[in-house]
Amino acid sequence: MAYDDLRSLLRALERDGDLKRVKAEVDPHLEVGEIVDRVNKAGGPALLFENVKGSSMPLAMNVFGTDRRLLKALGLKSYSDISDKIGGLLKPELPQGFVGVREAFGKLGSMVHVPPKKVKSDDAPVQEVVLKGDDVDLDRLPALFTWPGDGGSFFNLGLTHTKHPETGIRNLGLYRLQRHDKRTIGMHWQIHKDSANHYQVAARRGERLPVAIAFGCPPAVTYASTAPLPGDIDEYLFAGFVQGKRIEMVDCKTVPLQVPAQAEVVIEGWLEPGEMLPEGPFGDHTGFYTPQEPFPALTIDCVTMRKRPLLQSIVVGRPPTEDGPLGRATERFFLPLLKIIVPDIVDYHLPEAGGFHNCAIVSIDKKYPKHAQKVMSAIWGAHMMSLTKLIVVVDSDCDVHDLHEVAWRALGNTDYARDLTVTEGPVDHLDHASYQQFWGGKAGIDATRKLPTEGYTRDGGWPEMVESDPETAAKVDRRWKEYGL
Repeated sequence: MAYDDLRSLLRALERDGDLKRVKAEVDPHLEVGEIVDRVNKAGGPALLFENVKGSSMPLAMNVFGTDRRLLKALGLKSYSDISDKIGGLLKPELPQGFVGVREAFGKLGSMVHVPPKKVKSDDAPVQEVVLKGDDVDLDRLPALFTWPGDGGSFFNLGLTHTKHPETGIRNLGLYRLQRHDKRTIGMHWQIHKDSANHYQVAARRGERLPVAIAFGCPPAVTYASTAPLPGDIDEYLFAGFVQGKRIEMVDCKTVPLQVPAQAEVVIEGWLEPGEMLPEGPFGDHTGFYTPQEPFPALTIDCVTMRKRPLLQSIVVGRPPTEDGPLGRATERFFLPLLKIIVPDIVDYHLPEAGGFHNCAIVSIDKKYPKHAQKVMSAIWGAHMMSLTKLIVVVDSDCDVHDLHEVAWRALGNTDYARDLTVTEGPVDHLDHASYQQFWGGKAGIDATRKLPTEGYTRDGGWPEMVESDPETAAKVDRRWKEYGL
Protein backbone atom coordinates (compact mmCIF):
# COMPACT_ATOMS: atom_id res chain seq x y z
CA MET A 1 0.00 0.00 0.00
CA ALA A 2 0.96 3.63 -0.38
CA TYR A 3 2.25 5.59 2.60
CA ASP A 4 -0.45 7.19 4.75
CA ASP A 5 1.42 10.45 5.22
CA LEU A 6 4.47 12.33 4.01
CA ARG A 7 6.62 11.90 7.09
CA SER A 8 6.35 8.09 7.12
CA LEU A 9 7.52 8.10 3.49
CA LEU A 10 10.47 10.33 4.38
CA ARG A 11 11.49 7.97 7.18
CA ALA A 12 11.36 5.04 4.78
CA LEU A 13 13.43 6.90 2.18
CA GLU A 14 16.03 7.75 4.84
CA ARG A 15 16.26 4.09 5.86
CA ASP A 16 16.88 3.25 2.21
CA GLY A 17 19.62 5.87 1.92
CA ASP A 18 17.44 7.75 -0.56
CA LEU A 19 17.00 10.93 1.51
CA LYS A 20 19.65 13.45 2.52
CA ARG A 21 19.22 15.84 5.45
CA VAL A 22 20.73 19.29 4.82
CA LYS A 23 21.56 20.89 8.16
CA ALA A 24 23.31 23.99 6.79
CA GLU A 25 21.19 27.14 6.53
CA VAL A 26 19.78 27.58 3.03
CA ASP A 27 18.05 30.58 1.50
CA PRO A 28 14.67 29.97 -0.20
CA HIS A 29 15.55 32.93 -2.44
CA LEU A 30 17.26 31.21 -5.42
CA GLU A 31 19.63 29.01 -3.36
CA VAL A 32 17.20 26.16 -2.58
CA GLY A 33 16.04 26.06 -6.19
CA GLU A 34 19.61 25.86 -7.51
CA ILE A 35 20.48 23.03 -5.13
CA VAL A 36 17.37 21.00 -5.88
CA ASP A 37 17.59 21.43 -9.65
CA ARG A 38 21.18 20.15 -9.66
CA VAL A 39 20.36 17.17 -7.43
CA ASN A 40 17.27 16.27 -9.45
CA LYS A 41 19.01 16.40 -12.83
CA ALA A 42 21.78 14.19 -11.40
CA GLY A 43 19.23 11.59 -10.26
CA GLY A 44 20.05 12.34 -6.63
CA PRO A 45 18.13 11.70 -3.40
CA ALA A 46 15.17 13.36 -1.77
CA LEU A 47 16.23 16.36 0.33
CA LEU A 48 15.10 17.57 3.75
CA PHE A 49 16.29 21.10 4.42
CA GLU A 50 16.23 21.44 8.22
CA ASN A 51 17.36 25.06 8.46
CA VAL A 52 15.51 27.25 5.95
CA LYS A 53 16.28 30.94 6.32
CA GLY A 54 13.28 32.89 7.64
CA SER A 55 11.22 29.83 8.58
CA SER A 56 11.15 27.32 11.41
CA MET A 57 9.66 24.62 9.16
CA PRO A 58 11.81 21.95 7.50
CA LEU A 59 11.34 21.78 3.74
CA ALA A 60 11.07 18.44 1.87
CA MET A 61 12.14 18.59 -1.78
CA ASN A 62 12.73 16.20 -4.68
CA VAL A 63 10.60 13.59 -2.87
CA PHE A 64 9.10 12.30 -6.15
CA GLY A 65 12.19 13.10 -8.19
CA THR A 66 12.78 9.55 -9.47
CA ASP A 67 10.43 6.84 -10.70
CA ARG A 68 11.77 4.61 -7.93
CA ARG A 69 10.71 7.04 -5.19
CA LEU A 70 7.30 7.80 -6.66
CA LEU A 71 6.54 4.10 -7.05
CA LYS A 72 7.61 3.51 -3.46
CA ALA A 73 5.45 6.41 -2.27
CA LEU A 74 2.41 4.94 -4.02
CA GLY A 75 3.15 1.38 -2.89
CA LEU A 76 3.68 0.10 -6.45
CA LYS A 77 6.21 -2.16 -8.13
CA SER A 78 5.55 -0.56 -11.51
CA TYR A 79 3.16 1.98 -12.99
CA SER A 80 1.38 -0.87 -14.75
CA ASP A 81 0.09 -2.06 -11.35
CA ILE A 82 -2.51 0.72 -11.42
CA SER A 83 -3.17 0.67 -15.17
CA ASP A 84 -3.84 -3.07 -14.97
CA LYS A 85 -6.32 -2.50 -12.13
CA ILE A 86 -8.06 0.26 -14.08
CA GLY A 87 -8.13 -1.91 -17.19
CA GLY A 88 -9.71 -4.72 -15.21
CA LEU A 89 -12.46 -2.46 -13.91
CA LEU A 90 -13.17 -1.14 -17.40
CA LYS A 91 -13.56 -4.49 -19.13
CA PRO A 92 -17.07 -4.37 -20.60
CA GLU A 93 -17.81 -8.08 -20.96
CA LEU A 94 -20.64 -9.48 -18.87
CA PRO A 95 -19.76 -12.12 -16.28
CA GLN A 96 -20.37 -15.69 -17.35
CA GLY A 97 -20.97 -18.55 -14.90
CA PHE A 98 -20.02 -18.67 -11.24
CA VAL A 99 -16.39 -17.72 -11.85
CA GLY A 100 -17.42 -14.68 -13.87
CA VAL A 101 -19.87 -13.54 -11.19
CA ARG A 102 -17.23 -13.94 -8.50
CA GLU A 103 -14.77 -11.88 -10.55
CA ALA A 104 -17.36 -9.17 -11.10
CA PHE A 105 -18.10 -8.93 -7.37
CA GLY A 106 -14.38 -8.89 -6.73
CA LYS A 107 -14.05 -5.81 -8.94
CA LEU A 108 -16.88 -4.08 -7.12
CA GLY A 109 -15.44 -5.10 -3.79
CA SER A 110 -12.12 -3.51 -4.67
CA MET A 111 -13.88 -0.13 -4.82
CA VAL A 112 -15.77 -0.41 -1.50
CA HIS A 113 -12.83 0.61 0.67
CA VAL A 114 -11.65 3.62 -1.35
CA PRO A 115 -14.15 6.49 -0.77
CA PRO A 116 -12.76 9.10 1.66
CA LYS A 117 -13.50 8.68 5.34
CA LYS A 118 -14.40 11.58 7.64
CA VAL A 119 -12.66 11.78 11.03
CA LYS A 120 -13.07 14.12 14.00
CA SER A 121 -10.83 17.11 14.52
CA ASP A 122 -9.25 15.46 17.57
CA ASP A 123 -8.11 12.61 15.33
CA ALA A 124 -6.66 14.89 12.63
CA PRO A 125 -2.94 15.66 13.10
CA VAL A 126 -3.24 18.63 10.72
CA GLN A 127 -5.45 20.45 13.26
CA GLU A 128 -3.19 20.08 16.29
CA VAL A 129 -2.41 23.81 15.97
CA VAL A 130 -5.01 26.36 14.83
CA LEU A 131 -4.13 29.99 14.00
CA LYS A 132 -6.74 32.59 13.10
CA GLY A 133 -6.96 36.28 12.27
CA ASP A 134 -3.88 38.30 13.14
CA ASP A 135 -2.01 35.14 14.14
CA VAL A 136 -1.94 34.07 10.49
CA ASP A 137 1.48 34.72 8.97
CA LEU A 138 2.30 33.06 5.64
CA ASP A 139 5.90 34.25 5.98
CA ARG A 140 6.35 31.36 8.44
CA LEU A 141 5.94 28.96 5.51
CA PRO A 142 9.05 28.55 3.29
CA ALA A 143 7.92 29.76 -0.13
CA LEU A 144 10.44 29.51 -2.97
CA PHE A 145 11.87 32.23 -5.17
CA THR A 146 13.34 29.79 -7.69
CA TRP A 147 14.43 31.64 -10.84
CA PRO A 148 15.91 35.16 -11.22
CA GLY A 149 12.97 36.44 -13.29
CA ASP A 150 10.24 35.20 -10.94
CA GLY A 151 7.75 37.81 -9.77
CA GLY A 152 7.87 36.70 -6.14
CA SER A 153 7.92 33.69 -3.83
CA PHE A 154 5.70 30.70 -4.63
CA PHE A 155 4.30 27.57 -3.04
CA ASN A 156 4.57 24.93 -5.77
CA LEU A 157 2.94 21.92 -4.12
CA GLY A 158 -0.12 23.28 -2.36
CA LEU A 159 -3.20 21.14 -3.08
CA THR A 160 -6.16 23.44 -3.71
CA HIS A 161 -9.68 22.40 -2.67
CA THR A 162 -12.85 24.04 -3.99
CA LYS A 163 -16.39 22.94 -4.76
CA HIS A 164 -18.91 23.90 -7.42
CA PRO A 165 -21.28 26.50 -5.92
CA GLU A 166 -24.34 24.88 -7.53
CA THR A 167 -23.64 21.14 -7.64
CA GLY A 168 -21.44 20.88 -4.57
CA ILE A 169 -18.99 18.64 -6.46
CA ARG A 170 -15.52 19.22 -5.07
CA ASN A 171 -12.28 19.57 -6.97
CA LEU A 172 -8.71 18.96 -5.95
CA GLY A 173 -6.08 20.61 -8.11
CA LEU A 174 -2.41 21.51 -8.12
CA TYR A 175 -1.76 25.13 -9.02
CA ARG A 176 1.12 27.44 -8.28
CA LEU A 177 0.45 29.90 -5.47
CA GLN A 178 2.19 33.27 -5.19
CA ARG A 179 2.61 34.67 -1.69
CA HIS A 180 1.63 38.33 -1.96
CA ASP A 181 1.83 39.13 1.75
CA LYS A 182 1.27 37.56 5.18
CA ARG A 183 -2.40 36.83 4.50
CA THR A 184 -2.82 36.88 0.71
CA ILE A 185 -2.18 34.18 -1.91
CA GLY A 186 -2.42 34.54 -5.71
CA MET A 187 -4.35 31.69 -7.35
CA HIS A 188 -2.96 30.80 -10.77
CA TRP A 189 -6.08 29.11 -12.19
CA GLN A 190 -5.75 28.33 -15.89
CA ILE A 191 -8.88 28.63 -18.02
CA HIS A 192 -9.22 24.88 -18.60
CA LYS A 193 -9.17 24.02 -14.87
CA ASP A 194 -12.23 23.05 -12.80
CA SER A 195 -11.41 25.45 -9.94
CA ALA A 196 -11.39 28.36 -12.38
CA ASN A 197 -14.92 27.35 -13.40
CA HIS A 198 -15.98 27.18 -9.74
CA TYR A 199 -14.73 30.73 -9.21
CA GLN A 200 -16.51 32.01 -12.31
CA VAL A 201 -19.81 30.42 -11.23
CA ALA A 202 -19.50 31.91 -7.74
CA ALA A 203 -18.69 35.35 -9.18
CA ARG A 204 -21.70 35.16 -11.50
CA ARG A 205 -23.89 34.40 -8.48
CA GLY A 206 -22.33 37.29 -6.54
CA GLU A 207 -20.91 34.88 -3.97
CA ARG A 208 -17.47 34.42 -2.49
CA LEU A 209 -15.78 31.05 -2.98
CA PRO A 210 -14.34 29.00 -0.09
CA VAL A 211 -10.83 27.64 -0.67
CA ALA A 212 -8.58 25.34 1.35
CA ILE A 213 -4.97 24.58 0.42
CA ALA A 214 -3.19 21.58 1.93
CA PHE A 215 0.58 21.03 2.07
CA GLY A 216 2.49 17.84 2.79
CA CYS A 217 -0.38 15.49 1.96
CA PRO A 218 -0.37 11.68 1.71
CA PRO A 219 1.52 10.79 -1.51
CA ALA A 220 -1.53 9.27 -3.23
CA VAL A 221 -3.47 12.49 -2.62
CA THR A 222 -0.63 14.61 -3.97
CA TYR A 223 -0.49 12.47 -7.10
CA ALA A 224 -4.29 12.55 -7.54
CA SER A 225 -4.21 16.35 -7.55
CA THR A 226 -2.10 16.21 -10.73
CA ALA A 227 -4.21 13.58 -12.53
CA PRO A 228 -6.32 14.80 -15.50
CA LEU A 229 -9.58 13.36 -14.18
CA PRO A 230 -12.98 14.32 -15.63
CA GLY A 231 -14.77 16.96 -13.55
CA ASP A 232 -17.32 14.50 -12.13
CA ILE A 233 -14.70 12.06 -10.79
CA ASP A 234 -13.69 12.69 -7.17
CA GLU A 235 -9.91 12.96 -6.81
CA TYR A 236 -10.17 11.48 -3.31
CA LEU A 237 -11.92 8.40 -4.64
CA PHE A 238 -9.08 8.00 -7.14
CA ALA A 239 -6.48 8.62 -4.41
CA GLY A 240 -8.06 5.87 -2.32
CA PHE A 241 -8.03 3.59 -5.34
CA VAL A 242 -4.30 4.25 -5.84
CA GLN A 243 -3.47 4.06 -2.12
CA GLY A 244 -5.50 0.91 -1.57
CA LYS A 245 -7.35 2.31 1.45
CA ARG A 246 -9.65 5.20 2.29
CA ILE A 247 -8.21 8.70 2.69
CA GLU A 248 -9.03 10.23 6.06
CA MET A 249 -10.63 13.69 5.76
CA VAL A 250 -11.48 16.36 8.32
CA ASP A 251 -13.80 19.38 8.17
CA CYS A 252 -11.98 22.69 7.85
CA LYS A 253 -12.26 25.18 10.70
CA THR A 254 -13.54 28.24 8.81
CA VAL A 255 -14.67 27.09 5.34
CA PRO A 256 -17.20 24.39 4.29
CA LEU A 257 -14.58 22.04 2.81
CA GLN A 258 -12.71 18.91 3.83
CA VAL A 259 -8.96 18.33 3.70
CA PRO A 260 -6.64 15.36 4.38
CA ALA A 261 -6.42 14.72 8.11
CA GLN A 262 -2.81 13.53 7.67
CA ALA A 263 -1.60 16.69 5.89
CA GLU A 264 1.12 18.85 7.44
CA VAL A 265 -0.32 22.36 6.94
CA VAL A 266 -3.65 23.73 5.67
CA ILE A 267 -4.55 27.33 4.87
CA GLU A 268 -8.21 28.36 4.64
CA GLY A 269 -9.79 31.45 3.11
CA TRP A 270 -12.39 33.03 0.85
CA LEU A 271 -12.17 34.49 -2.64
CA GLU A 272 -14.24 37.63 -3.15
CA PRO A 273 -15.74 38.10 -6.65
CA GLY A 274 -13.51 40.23 -8.86
CA GLU A 275 -10.69 40.59 -6.33
CA MET A 276 -7.58 40.21 -8.48
CA LEU A 277 -3.86 40.94 -8.19
CA PRO A 278 -0.98 40.69 -10.69
CA GLU A 279 0.55 37.19 -10.52
CA GLY A 280 3.90 36.10 -11.99
CA PRO A 281 6.16 36.09 -13.93
CA PHE A 282 7.07 32.49 -13.10
CA GLY A 283 9.71 30.09 -14.43
CA ASP A 284 7.40 27.27 -15.41
CA HIS A 285 7.65 23.58 -16.36
CA THR A 286 7.91 24.60 -20.00
CA GLY A 287 11.39 25.89 -19.22
CA PHE A 288 10.31 29.47 -20.01
CA TYR A 289 8.81 32.26 -17.95
CA THR A 290 5.06 32.70 -18.09
CA PRO A 291 4.06 36.37 -18.05
CA GLN A 292 2.45 38.39 -15.31
CA GLU A 293 -1.35 38.29 -15.48
CA PRO A 294 -4.20 39.20 -13.11
CA PHE A 295 -5.46 36.25 -11.06
CA PRO A 296 -7.80 35.90 -8.06
CA ALA A 297 -6.31 36.89 -4.69
CA LEU A 298 -7.21 34.67 -1.74
CA THR A 299 -7.41 36.17 1.76
CA ILE A 300 -6.32 33.66 4.42
CA ASP A 301 -8.38 33.57 7.62
CA CYS A 302 -7.03 30.42 9.24
CA VAL A 303 -3.98 28.16 9.24
CA THR A 304 -4.00 24.70 10.80
CA MET A 305 -0.95 22.46 11.18
CA ARG A 306 0.75 19.70 13.06
CA LYS A 307 2.69 20.60 16.21
CA ARG A 308 6.00 20.19 14.39
CA PRO A 309 5.06 20.62 10.73
CA LEU A 310 7.16 20.35 7.62
CA LEU A 311 6.41 21.61 4.14
CA GLN A 312 6.81 19.86 0.79
CA SER A 313 7.50 21.67 -2.46
CA ILE A 314 8.98 21.06 -5.90
CA VAL A 315 11.16 22.94 -8.37
CA VAL A 316 9.71 23.37 -11.84
CA GLY A 317 11.64 24.64 -14.82
CA ARG A 318 13.48 23.31 -17.84
CA PRO A 319 13.01 19.51 -18.06
CA PRO A 320 13.93 17.12 -16.59
CA THR A 321 12.45 18.03 -13.21
CA GLU A 322 10.33 16.39 -10.51
CA ASP A 323 7.38 16.74 -12.89
CA GLY A 324 8.84 13.85 -14.87
CA PRO A 325 7.86 10.87 -12.68
CA LEU A 326 4.43 12.41 -12.00
CA GLY A 327 3.82 12.80 -15.73
CA ARG A 328 5.01 9.28 -16.50
CA ALA A 329 2.67 7.89 -13.85
CA THR A 330 -0.26 9.69 -15.48
CA GLU A 331 0.77 8.45 -18.92
CA ARG A 332 0.73 4.82 -17.75
CA PHE A 333 -2.25 5.02 -15.38
CA PHE A 334 -4.55 6.52 -17.99
CA LEU A 335 -3.67 4.31 -20.96
CA PRO A 336 -6.73 2.06 -20.32
CA LEU A 337 -9.01 5.12 -20.14
CA LEU A 338 -7.57 6.56 -23.36
CA LYS A 339 -8.10 3.20 -25.06
CA ILE A 340 -11.78 3.35 -24.10
CA ILE A 341 -12.06 6.73 -25.83
CA VAL A 342 -9.78 5.82 -28.74
CA PRO A 343 -9.76 2.01 -29.02
CA ASP A 344 -7.42 2.12 -32.06
CA ILE A 345 -4.48 2.95 -29.76
CA VAL A 346 -1.99 0.19 -28.98
CA ASP A 347 0.31 2.34 -26.84
CA TYR A 348 1.26 5.98 -26.41
CA HIS A 349 4.05 8.11 -24.99
CA LEU A 350 4.10 11.72 -23.80
CA PRO A 351 7.76 12.84 -23.84
CA GLU A 352 8.86 14.85 -20.83
CA ALA A 353 10.80 17.19 -23.11
CA GLY A 354 7.43 18.26 -24.56
CA GLY A 355 6.04 19.05 -21.14
CA PHE A 356 3.86 15.92 -21.58
CA HIS A 357 1.02 17.88 -23.19
CA ASN A 358 2.87 19.27 -26.22
CA CYS A 359 3.55 15.96 -27.96
CA ALA A 360 1.91 12.54 -28.10
CA ILE A 361 3.48 9.55 -29.86
CA VAL A 362 0.84 6.95 -30.63
CA SER A 363 1.10 3.45 -32.08
CA ILE A 364 -1.79 1.79 -33.92
CA ASP A 365 -2.53 -1.46 -35.70
CA LYS A 366 -3.24 0.18 -39.03
CA LYS A 367 -6.23 -1.32 -40.83
CA TYR A 368 -7.42 1.10 -43.51
CA PRO A 369 -6.50 4.25 -45.46
CA LYS A 370 -5.99 7.39 -43.36
CA HIS A 371 -6.39 5.43 -40.14
CA ALA A 372 -3.64 7.58 -38.60
CA GLN A 373 -5.55 10.79 -39.36
CA LYS A 374 -8.69 9.35 -37.76
CA VAL A 375 -6.71 8.68 -34.57
CA MET A 376 -5.29 12.21 -34.58
CA SER A 377 -8.79 13.68 -34.69
CA ALA A 378 -9.97 11.39 -31.90
CA ILE A 379 -7.07 12.41 -29.63
CA TRP A 380 -7.70 16.10 -30.24
CA GLY A 381 -11.26 15.49 -29.05
CA ALA A 382 -10.35 13.53 -25.91
CA HIS A 383 -10.66 15.65 -22.74
CA MET A 384 -7.31 17.31 -21.83
CA MET A 385 -5.59 15.55 -24.74
CA SER A 386 -7.18 18.33 -26.77
CA LEU A 387 -4.20 20.50 -25.77
CA THR A 388 -1.71 18.25 -27.59
CA LYS A 389 0.19 20.25 -30.22
CA LEU A 390 2.02 17.46 -32.06
CA ILE A 391 0.79 13.90 -32.64
CA VAL A 392 3.11 11.35 -34.23
CA VAL A 393 1.38 8.12 -35.30
CA VAL A 394 3.50 5.02 -35.85
CA ASP A 395 2.80 1.35 -36.55
CA SER A 396 2.28 -1.11 -33.70
CA ASP A 397 5.74 -2.67 -34.16
CA CYS A 398 7.37 0.63 -33.16
CA ASP A 399 8.26 1.13 -29.48
CA VAL A 400 6.75 4.55 -28.72
CA HIS A 401 9.08 4.95 -25.71
CA ASP A 402 12.21 4.57 -27.86
CA LEU A 403 12.60 8.09 -29.22
CA HIS A 404 15.40 7.02 -31.58
CA GLU A 405 13.10 4.44 -33.14
CA VAL A 406 10.25 6.95 -33.31
CA ALA A 407 12.48 9.57 -34.93
CA TRP A 408 13.64 7.03 -37.53
CA ARG A 409 10.02 6.29 -38.45
CA ALA A 410 8.88 9.92 -38.38
CA LEU A 411 11.83 11.20 -40.41
CA GLY A 412 11.86 8.40 -42.95
CA ASN A 413 8.27 7.23 -43.40
CA THR A 414 6.72 10.54 -44.36
CA ASP A 415 5.94 12.49 -47.48
CA TYR A 416 5.09 15.82 -45.92
CA ALA A 417 2.93 16.90 -48.82
CA ARG A 418 0.49 14.11 -47.90
CA ASP A 419 1.37 12.83 -44.43
CA LEU A 420 1.37 16.09 -42.49
CA THR A 421 -1.94 17.29 -41.03
CA VAL A 422 -2.06 20.91 -39.86
CA THR A 423 -4.99 22.34 -37.93
CA GLU A 424 -5.85 24.77 -35.13
CA GLY A 425 -7.32 24.30 -31.70
CA PRO A 426 -6.93 24.98 -27.96
CA VAL A 427 -3.46 24.96 -26.42
CA ASP A 428 -2.28 25.07 -22.84
CA HIS A 429 -2.68 28.35 -20.94
CA LEU A 430 1.09 28.29 -20.35
CA ASP A 431 2.03 27.80 -24.00
CA HIS A 432 4.41 30.58 -25.02
CA ALA A 433 4.81 29.62 -28.69
CA SER A 434 1.24 30.18 -29.91
CA TYR A 435 0.85 33.55 -31.62
CA GLN A 436 -2.15 34.30 -29.41
CA GLN A 437 -3.02 32.94 -25.98
CA PHE A 438 -5.16 29.81 -25.50
CA TRP A 439 -5.29 28.59 -29.11
CA GLY A 440 -2.89 27.92 -31.93
CA GLY A 441 -1.59 25.60 -34.60
CA LYS A 442 -1.32 21.84 -34.27
CA ALA A 443 0.26 19.17 -36.42
CA GLY A 444 -0.10 15.43 -36.92
CA ILE A 445 2.55 13.28 -38.60
CA ASP A 446 1.48 10.02 -40.19
CA ALA A 447 4.64 7.89 -39.85
CA THR A 448 2.91 4.59 -40.56
CA ARG A 449 3.50 2.34 -43.56
CA LYS A 450 1.49 3.66 -46.48
CA LEU A 451 -1.13 1.62 -48.31
CA PRO A 452 -1.88 1.58 -52.06
CA THR A 453 -5.46 2.48 -51.16
CA GLU A 454 -4.34 5.78 -49.67
CA GLY A 455 -2.36 6.83 -52.73
CA TYR A 456 0.97 5.01 -52.38
CA THR A 457 1.47 3.80 -55.96
CA ARG A 458 5.20 3.02 -56.07
CA ASP A 459 6.08 -0.25 -57.86
CA GLY A 460 6.45 -3.10 -55.38
CA GLY A 461 4.49 -1.35 -52.66
CA TRP A 462 5.87 -0.29 -49.31
CA PRO A 463 9.39 -1.72 -48.88
CA GLU A 464 10.42 -4.19 -46.19
CA MET A 465 12.60 -3.04 -43.32
CA VAL A 466 16.18 -4.24 -43.11
CA GLU A 467 16.41 -7.01 -40.50
CA SER A 468 19.13 -9.45 -39.46
CA ASP A 469 19.00 -13.04 -40.65
CA PRO A 470 17.36 -14.88 -37.71
CA GLU A 471 19.60 -17.97 -37.91
CA THR A 472 22.77 -15.89 -38.08
CA ALA A 473 21.62 -13.69 -35.21
CA ALA A 474 20.96 -16.77 -33.06
CA LYS A 475 24.39 -18.17 -33.98
CA VAL A 476 26.12 -14.91 -32.99
CA ASP A 477 24.18 -14.90 -29.71
CA ARG A 478 25.48 -18.41 -28.92
CA ARG A 479 29.10 -17.60 -29.83
CA TRP A 480 29.26 -14.04 -28.47
CA LYS A 481 31.71 -14.87 -25.67
CA GLU A 482 34.04 -16.54 -28.17
CA TYR A 483 34.54 -13.25 -29.99
CA GLY A 484 36.07 -11.64 -26.92
CA LEU A 485 34.10 -8.47 -27.51
